[in-house]
Amino acid sequence: MFTDAWVILLGALIAILIRTLIFGDLVHIREISPQISNSAVGLLYLFWYVLAYLLVARRYGLYGQVPLRNGLHETRLVTQAALNAGLLLCGALYMTRDVAASRLLVIIFIVVSVVCLCVRRTFWRHTRYRNYARGIELRNVLILGTNRLSAAIGDQIAHHYKLGYHLDGFLGLPGSREDHDVAANRILGDITELRQMVRSRFVDELIIAQPCSTEVAVQLVEEARDLEVDLRAISGYFPDLSANAPKESVAGYPMVTLHRREHRTLALVFKRALDIALSLVAIVMLSPVLVAISAAILLEGGGGILYVSQRIGKRGRSFPCFKFRTMVQDAEAKKKELAALNERDGILFKVKNDPRITGVGRFLRKYSLDELPQFFNVLRGEMSLVGPRPPIASEVERYELEHLRRLEVLPGLTGLWQVQARQDSSFARYIALDTAYVENWSFWLDLTILLRTAGVVFKGTGS
Repeated sequence: MFTDAWVILLGALIAILIRTLIFGDLVHIREISPQISNSAVGLLYLFWYVLAYLLVARRYGLYGQVPLRNGLHETRLVTQAALNAGLLLCGALYMTRDVAASRLLVIIFIVVSVVCLCVRRTFWRHTRYRNYARGIELRNVLILGTNRLSAAIGDQIAHHYKLGYHLDGFLGLPGSREDHDVAANRILGDITELRQMVRSRFVDELIIAQPCSTEVAVQLVEEARDLEVDLRAISGYFPDLSANAPKESVAGYPMVTLHRREHRTLALVFKRALDIALSLVAIVMLSPVLVAISAAILLEGGGGILYVSQRIGKRGRSFPCFKFRTMVQDAEAKKKELAALNERDGILFKVKNDPRITGVGRFLRKYSLDELPQFFNVLRGEMSLVGPRPPIASEVERYELEHLRRLEVLPGLTGLWQVQARQDSSFARYIALDTAYVENWSFWLDLTILLRTAGVVFKGTGS
């Protein structure tokens, strides 16, 4: 919506230029478009057109969480929405009896807006397809059913990346025949294992592709609501549950949505904007500090300035996490020798007065300065300013099912655990606070944690 609003504003500027340069001259620019470019009334008309387009486009489903599959259909809806908004703009001009406004400028503006919006959508679609081809932003899907229709839908999803899906596998439904039409190695189990499969595979969507009882369908809706995943079914399977649900085409098959999770899109946009803005400011303002720390590490001893470790981020993706080196070069090799001194329970590791930490490293850790390079991870989109700390792969391998909840969001530089229980050795408390953050996240919670983090850093209570 935000991007479309800016595209329409750009279209207004282009329309003024076209009206001036092609149908007039620069001398008459004040006569042709005072309403659009200079007057408050003209800006109100422009605002009205933007608002009308956004409302109509939203009604057409152009801002749905699942993008429309057909490019030509999407272009038609964009054109239709822009023209409808143009009719509403003309209606506003008529109702206000504004005879001074240039009708030619209005027509040019509407045409230019249609073209700009369609070009923007086309570019966005091709960018999304490139990401899909690279395995980025795909929605993980589980198909519930093992009949022939289930196999056909699975084949369509698996062989057409432009659909934006990654097929995780199939789950059997009650009443499924023994002679499945789906290959045995693709069947992950039955719906009694639904919760485990959704959590461990970070599933976004479930598709009911085989008939089952209404009682089972109601149970699946409740499970989907609890697990916060989308649930679709083949159109016509459950008429009572989908009486008012709009029909959509997925992989060429008509489906209805039985449950759609709530997406806090606007709050996530603000969160990402805050991440980019503050990380850029921090990198620029702290650049002298970064240089000084780098020099101190080099002067203390040989070895690299940065310590780069592979960490597990959102939805189990691996990424290189940057930190200033605070330990000796062979720190990992000496870790086994110190295992008996571990002060943390569970799978965490911490030793008081760790002999592997260098003199400079101890100072950096006390004031959390060793984590400053992670602002670059935030800028790259691999981390956020606030979120659970990114674990290493060996820790994740030992996670229980409920622990995977903390991997459903971007890892962060700081989080609830860092500001509330950093010195607590309990792994259960560590997980509980991260889970509480994931389940109760809001933009204002992030701001609160950032303010509390500043106090922790200045007090020097880091590890």
